[in-house]
Amino acid sequence: MITPLYTPLSDRRRFFRNLTVGAALFTLPGLFAEELVRTPRQTEGPFYPDHLPLDTDNDLIVVNDGLTPAVGEITHLSGRVLDGRGDPMRNVLVEIWQVDSKGVYLHSKSNRHDQRDQNFQGFGRFLTGSTGEYYFRTIKPVTYPGRTPHIHFAIKMKGRDRWTTQCYIKGEPRNGTDGVYKEISDPKARAAVTVDFAPVKASRAGELAARFDIVLGITPEV
Repeated sequence: MITPLYTPLSDRRRFFRNLTVGAALFTLPGLFAEELVRTPRQTEGPFYPDHLPLDTDNDLIVVNDGLTPAVGEITHLSGRVLDGRGDPMRNVLVEIWQVDSKGVYLHSKSNRHDQRDQNFQGFGRFLTGSTGEYYFRTIKPVTYPGRTPHIHFAIKMKGRDRWTTQCYIKGEPRNGTDGVYKEISDPKARAAVTVDFAPVKASRAGELAARFDIVLGITPEV
């Protein structure tokens, strides 16, 4: 049984500070751009929320000012949005959505929608700054009927169509039988969307951290 986990406010602030320090190490323009692998574009899927929640911030564990956290393994999900040269992209709206601990989406047509965890936001947004960094506090994804655990991503930029992909758990045995995952034929591209959900050493609540950099096939105008 999955039990609710909650990070004390002091621990959350400490993690945010560490995240900021770590982010500074990944902001050199064009660093190792020749080694970058373009993130494969994947289907949006049928369950982008048909009614957005009133709370659309980047903390999916607590809804508005609620006191009861969502059930699940708390995960600090972060990364950068990079252009085709490896430079960070600012003013990019990053959206994520995923099932709750019961495998239910924030969508009226999702299976067992009436059993959804009301304390899980299910959807979040983050606008990147000059470093291209984004950050979400969410839960480790669980399986959905017919799918391996995954998190949906949408990238929105002014003047461009919405771009979508999904990220997966490294070492998850169900990845090999997932039709959407197997559509990625290039091993490097497949590895680019398969990320490690690793324990946070400083956490006393068993929290996880996952880093997913998104490399878009976009070269900015000079």
